[in-house]
Amino acid sequence: MINFNEQILDSDFKLSIHSRGFNYGDALFETIKTSYGKLLFWEDHYFRLMASMRIMRMEIPMNFTMEFLEEQIKKTLEANKLRQASARIKLLVQRNEGGLYLPDNNDVDFIIIVQEIKEDFYLLKNEFYEIDLFKDYYVSPTLLSTLKTNNKAINVVGSIYAKENNLNNCLLLNTNKHVIEALNGNVFVVKGNEIKTPPITDGCLKGIMRKQLLEIIKTIPEYKLIEASISPFELQKADEIFITNAVVGIQPVTKYRKKTYTNKVSKILLQKINIKLRLD
Repeated sequence: MINFNEQILDSDFKLSIHSRGFNYGDALFETIKTSYGKLLFWEDHYFRLMASMRIMRMEIPMNFTMEFLEEQIKKTLEANKLRQASARIKLLVQRNEGGLYLPDNNDVDFIIIVQEIKEDFYLLKNEFYEIDLFKDYYVSPTLLSTLKTNNKAINVVGSIYAKENNLNNCLLLNTNKHVIEALNGNVFVVKGNEIKTPPITDGCLKGIMRKQLLEIIKTIPEYKLIEASISPFELQKADEIFITNAVVGIQPVTKYRKKTYTNKVSKILLQKINIKLRLD
């Protein structure tokens, strides 16, 4: 069952062929993890969505409060019998159909899709995880590249490349040839006591888990947080690399080309993330 503009409908519901999300990628989305009905980091997701809608010049409905959307998500979980389980939520907002590149209006529809997942909180992933660079195409570092829109062609092609080369993931580069993120999340590089991640100005996604970790790392005196451009050369000099997103949490990287990595910092940060969730 899905939620389309407050209506609970069968999951085989079909969107119009004139959907702007389908035709032009004129849509934004948030991927949210829930644990037994609790929306993890919901406030951060909500404010990112509102900021993104303003950047995309979408009209924000008066009823689009944090409480209203949370209620709609929980209503969808209930319809799918997932209030007492863990789930992956996709909250998609698209501009109403009409017009070509220029829309007829800036009003929006919303769609909520839910899918059950196994992990209630965040677990350390110990399995072998290999990455490489995806260099066929580059990300232009602009404000639009920091948004979660339906324009994800580079992520799709990059994912196919990763599968063809037996990789678990790839890192994307911007037009300045700096590493900015993975195909499905932000990237952190550890060298000694320094934990480095690309700045938003390099074009990386303004990730929710990234935000949580920036706040946590600043409270750990043993480590120094650096937001600065990362060159591909630095990857082979690093002690540790990990990828973050709101559903998986922290994914340690095992191998990049001939270099292998530890996961010491990943363990520490994952523990602190889970403690934060228990306290909230």
